[in-house]
Amino acid sequence: MSFGETFKALSDPARRQILELLKKGPLSAGDIASHFEMTGATISYHLKILKQADLVFESREKNFIYYQLNATVLEEILLWLSNLKGVDPDAESK
Repeated sequence: MSFGETFKALSDPARRQILELLKKGPLSAGDIASHFEMTGATISYHLKILKQADLVFESREKNFIYYQLNATVLEEILLWLSNLKGVDPDAESK
């Protein structure tokens, strides 16, 4: 994962909205598409960008692909931002 890919993925409002949907649990591409007025190809493109940035991962069940939020990447970004700001995350837990 590179922060460049992650920030690029997060820069698009539609992709941020997809992440908001996925924080409630895994969804199929069709379930995600039902929340947008976009073509299936456009939804697939956004999911591809999110997967390349490791923000989502997919799992297969029979004939369906489900997408799920990868929170570990978000945790890494938050840790990096905290360190950049000068906040020691270990000091907060003491």
